Amino acid sequence: MTAFDWLPPAKPIAGEQYFEDFALGDVFRAKPVSVSEAEIVEFARRYDPQPFHTDKAAAEKSQFGGLIASGLQVMAVTFATIIEAGFLKGGGMGSPGLDEVRWWKPVRPGDTIVMQARVIEIKTSATRADRGYVTLTFEVFNQKRERVMSYDCVEIVKRRAA
Repeated sequence: MTAFDWLPPAKPIAGEQYFEDFALGDVFRAKPVSVSEAEIVEFARRYDPQPFHTDKAAAEKSQFGGLIASGLQVMAVTFATIIEAGFLKGGGMGSPGLDEVRWWKPVRPGDTIVMQARVIEIKTSATRADRGYVTLTFEVFNQKRERVMSYDCVEIVKRRAA
């Protein structure tokens, strides 16, 4: 039993994934990842140098009451875990962007987080027979069953046969 057994069952990520492999409502999940204080500070010093990410003493005096991970780090770390698991392998062609990005709760040192992707829309390209568009809601949860981040993303995905 893990801290994330309460989440709905997920479809295995196996082999190459093409447009035809996605169905409305499919859920995919990455492996959980823990975030350390050193990782939070290192990332923030390079990419988001705000005191509540980089300075423990200053963070304790902030509205967060302690050090927190940058939302950009949470997105990068969790997206990496799902891609490393093989999500969109073979068929991923990039994305035109993200919508509805939200940071719901702070991620703190020692938290374990997991990303899941849920298919909310599927459509073939009207102009290019070799691809389709899969819209996903990405959600990140911590070990306390709290949603810490969410966003929607349209992925361009190759079709198996044009």
